Amino acid sequence: MNPLDPVEFRRNGHMVIDFLADYYQNIQNYPVKSQAKPGFLLDSLPDCAPLHPESIETIINDVQRDIIPGITHWQSPNFFAYFASSGSTASFLGEMLINGFNVVGFNWESSPAATELEMIVMEWLLKLLQLPNCFSFSNGGGGVLHGTTCEAFICTLHAARENILDHIGRENAQKLVVYGSDQTHFSFQKSAKIVGINPKNIRQVSTSRSSNFQLSPRLLDEMIKKDIESGLVPMYLCVTVGTTSMAMVDPVGPLSDVSSAYNMWVHVDAAYAGTACICPEFRHFLNGVEGARSFSFNAHKWMLTNQSCCCLWVKDKSALTKSLSTNPEYLKNQASESGQVVDYKDWQIVLSRRFQALKLWMVLRSYGANGLREVIRKHVKLAKDFQLLVSADKRFEIIVPRYFSMVCFRVSPKVLGRCYDTEHASNEFNQKLLQSVNATGCVYMTHSIVGGVYFIRFVVGATLTQDRHVMMAWKLVCDQATSMLLTK
Repeated sequence: MNPLDPVEFRRNGHMVIDFLADYYQNIQNYPVKSQAKPGFLLDSLPDCAPLHPESIETIINDVQRDIIPGITHWQSPNFFAYFASSGSTASFLGEMLINGFNVVGFNWESSPAATELEMIVMEWLLKLLQLPNCFSFSNGGGGVLHGTTCEAFICTLHAARENILDHIGRENAQKLVVYGSDQTHFSFQKSAKIVGINPKNIRQVSTSRSSNFQLSPRLLDEMIKKDIESGLVPMYLCVTVGTTSMAMVDPVGPLSDVSSAYNMWVHVDAAYAGTACICPEFRHFLNGVEGARSFSFNAHKWMLTNQSCCCLWVKDKSALTKSLSTNPEYLKNQASESGQVVDYKDWQIVLSRRFQALKLWMVLRSYGANGLREVIRKHVKLAKDFQLLVSADKRFEIIVPRYFSMVCFRVSPKVLGRCYDTEHASNEFNQKLLQSVNATGCVYMTHSIVGGVYFIRFVVGATLTQDRHVMMAWKLVCDQATSMLLTK
C-alpha cells in the first residue's frame, strides 16, 4: 500500500473533481438548510473505523448518501443567511495546490515561497484597499494571513496588553479595559477573555436607531473618562465597518481621534464589508483608518476565497512580534538571525501555518481587481433590487439603511392588527415567518434582534446567486406572509 501513489492520486483526484462538479451543477436542488435531525449521522455510521481499506468509489457513494443530507449548502445560490462563505474555481484549485505541497511555513527558511508570496499578496491587497502606507512592510508595518477575525482580535489584544503592561507594570493587568459597541461581534468579547481581560472590564457602548446603530465618539469618550476616574486603564477599542446584525458602519476617524488621546490601540474590524472597499464607491467607509493600529477583513466572506482566510495589517509589526515571538534553538537559522526575512510564526497564535497566500494569489490573478469589483457590485445591485421590492410592499418595512449587500426587514406591526399590537407579538409573527420560509428548504435566511426588534437579514454574497434566485426568495417571503396574515 502506497498512500501517495501518483497513479492512484490522479485517478481518485479526477473522481473527486467530477463529484464536486456535479454537486455544484445540482446544488440548487438540495434543501439549502439541512433538514437533518440531531444524531442522524451517529445512527447511520459504524461506531468504529474499518479494519481494511475501502475504495474511493465506496467512500464517495457514502458521502452522497450520508454526508450530503447533513450539509447546509453555503454555496447554494439560495443561501442568504449569516454572511456568505464565498468560493471560486481559482480558490478551490489554490486549495488543491496548498494541500498538494503540504508545506508548514512557520518561518522563512521552512518554505521561503510561502512567506514571500504572503508578503506580496498582503501588499497587493493593501494597495487595492488604499490602506495608508503606514501599514506597509516598507514603513515598519505589514500584513499577515490568519484563519479568522477571532485570531486577529486575540493577537492584537495580546500585543496591546503586553505593550501597556510594560509601561504600567504587570501588577495592574486587572485594571485594563477594552471597548466596543453593543453591535461589536461577540468574538471580540471572547478574545478579550482569552487574553486575560477581566470580563467586568469589557465595555459595550450602547447604540441607537437614531444614529443607525453607530458607535458614538461622544459616548465612548464619556465612558473612558469614567473608567479613568475609577482608576482603570483604557487599552483597546474595536471599531466595526459592517456590523454583523445590520452591516452598519462606525465612524472610524472620529473614534480613532478619541482613542488616540488616551494612547489606546484601535483595531478596525471589517470582516464582511472590507472586501467591498476595493470598490472606489465604498472606500469612504474606511476614511480615518490611518488613525488605527490594526485593520482586518475576511477574504473568505466576499472575495471568492474559500475558508478560511482573514487578512490582518498592523502599523507597527514589532509591537505584534515582540508579544508573540518565540525562538527555540531548533528553529534558529542564519536567515532569521540576519533580520532580513519575516518569520510568520511570530505574527500568530500557533506555530504551524498553511500556504494560505497561494489560493489568495490565484484568486487575485484569475479574476483581477476589476473582476472582483464586478462580483461585489453585482451582489450589491441584487440586494438593492430586493430592498426595492420590500419597500414597494406596504406590509413590510426596512429596519436600517442598506450600505452593502444586506437588507434588514420585517412585516410591519402596523399591518398585523390588534393581535400583534405589541413589539413582542410583532417579533413572534416575524419569527414564525422566517421559520416558515426556511422550512420550505428553498432558501435560507437568518435573523437578529436589535433594540428589542426582531428582523430578517437577507444577505447576498453566494458566488452562484443570480436575479432569479433573489426574485424567488422574495416571492416565497410574500407568499408565506400572505398565508400567515390570512390565518392570524
